[in-house]
Amino acid sequence: MKVKEVADLVGISVRTLHHYDEIGLLVPDQLTESGYRIYSEQNLELLQQILFFRELDFPLKKIKEIILSPSFDRLEALTMHEKMLQEKRSQLDRLLKTVAKTIQHAKGGITMSNKEKFQGFDFSNNPYEQEARERWGGKVVDDSNAKLNAKKDKEGFQETFNELYRKLAAVRHEGPASVAAQTTIGEWYVLLNKMGSYSFEAFKGLGQMYVDDERFTKNIDQFGEGLALFMRDAMAVYADNRQN
Repeated sequence: MKVKEVADLVGISVRTLHHYDEIGLLVPDQLTESGYRIYSEQNLELLQQILFFRELDFPLKKIKEIILSPSFDRLEALTMHEKMLQEKRSQLDRLLKTVAKTIQHAKGGITMSNKEKFQGFDFSNNPYEQEARERWGGKVVDDSNAKLNAKKDKEGFQETFNELYRKLAAVRHEGPASVAAQTTIGEWYVLLNKMGSYSFEAFKGLGQMYVDDERFTKNIDQFGEGLALFMRDAMAVYADNRQN
């Protein structure tokens, strides 16, 4: 199939396919004398695999690293995709229920508790943890996961996170160096270190990631507009005060 035919079949742009070729992620098996890319059945199978990874928010660099590995097993990867997508669907179902209840609440039909307003949000099972591992090393993330998995009541632990997000949102209009902000962000530092081992420098860098990565920003700002930016600044003040 030619590149335009593949683009129409899949529903992506020709430019995207050209980019995948340029970075060595999906190189067509044939190139005609006229310079036309020709994609084989094997190319299409690989493209499907790539798009499964993209659906799960894997960065292109990581996808390339995985699929070009000599130990890559397509069937094993497909099994993993199925499991992860089922988990994603379950979370989306929970979020849809929360949206529906929130609409009824906004119309005055029901009353929602604060806990109910945040059901379905899951920050403990972070789909971007590989990026954190690449930036900060695997020990912090692995220690966090080990301790988190050892907890019998993950839902209760997640509520602790959500409650602290709400506390931070409540003081976000005060300066990041204010007593209220620094006291609450100190609780955040203690909570994170119950999961792993964060130095003050790593804590400060994590706060910067909350702003640099729009996905983190979007998740955090669900508790209050501008919360991610406020947390970054408060975490920087907290870290700097303890390193100087």
